[in-house]
Amino acid sequence: MVKGPTAKSILRHEFLGLRVRAEPRGGGMVHEGEVVGETRNMLRILRDDGRIIMLPKNSYTFIFTLPRGEKVKVEGWAIIGRPEERLKKRYRRW
Repeated sequence: MVKGPTAKSILRHEFLGLRVRAEPRGGGMVHEGEVVGETRNMLRILRDDGRIIMLPKNSYTFIFTLPRGEKVKVEGWAIIGRPEERLKKRYRRW
């Protein structure tokens, strides 16, 4: 049995501790770092330079690096909501 997030189950897992690359929709500055916090509408990311930034989920496309090295691209609108409520939410194909 596989433990931890996979490409198919990423929306139902915790993002804390995962490496992420955040690309703004419509162009702009790309951010990379580790997810250290999450609220309903924001992801808190510890950048490689030591700064913590908050990014709105609906304005970015996120590319998460899973523990096995696999990369998964997720549109920010698909992860809006409280982390604990993602387990209950029904998802269509994203």
